[in-house]
Amino acid sequence: MDVIWAPWRMEFILGRKAMSCFVCESLKTGVSAATFVLQVTKHSLVMLNRYPYISGHLMVIPHRHVSNLADLNDEEMMDLHETLRRTTRVVESVLTPDGVNLGMNLGKAAGAGLEDHIHWHVVPRFMGDSNAFTVLADARVIPEALIDTYERYLPAFQGQ
Repeated sequence: MDVIWAPWRMEFILGRKAMSCFVCESLKTGVSAATFVLQVTKHSLVMLNRYPYISGHLMVIPHRHVSNLADLNDEEMMDLHETLRRTTRVVESVLTPDGVNLGMNLGKAAGAGLEDHIHWHVVPRFMGDSNAFTVLADARVIPEALIDTYERYLPAFQGQ
C-alpha cells in the first residue's frame, strides 16, 4: 500500500474554493508569504508553485489573463522576459542547482493546469533529483516545506 503524507492539501480540500483566479487574487495582496508571491513587477509576478515538481519550483506569470503568447503586447513580453531572467538568477544564487528547467504548457492538451493564464515554470534541477522513488513508486518527494523555500528566496528577490 502506498501512503503519501501531504498535510498541506487538507487546506485546499476543506477550504472555500475561490470563484476568481488565484493569480489575480495574489496580485491584490502583493508580496506575501500567505500567497507565496515573491515579487511583483509592472506586468508580472513571481510566485512559488503550490504543487511543485521539486523544492524551489517557481512560476513567472503575467498580470493580464492571456492564454496565448501572441496576445501579450511588447511591453508585457519584455517585462516577463526580464523577470524570467532575474528569477533564474535568484534560483541559481539561492539554491545553487546543477541546472534549471524553464518551460510553459500552452493549452489543456499540453498539460496547462492554469490554462487561461499563461505562465513560465522555473524549476531548479539537481544531479540525482530524479531517482528510483519516482520511477518505482510513481511519486515525488518534496524535501522542503513551501514556507521554508519562500523564506530562502525572499531576501534575494527583495535585493533586486
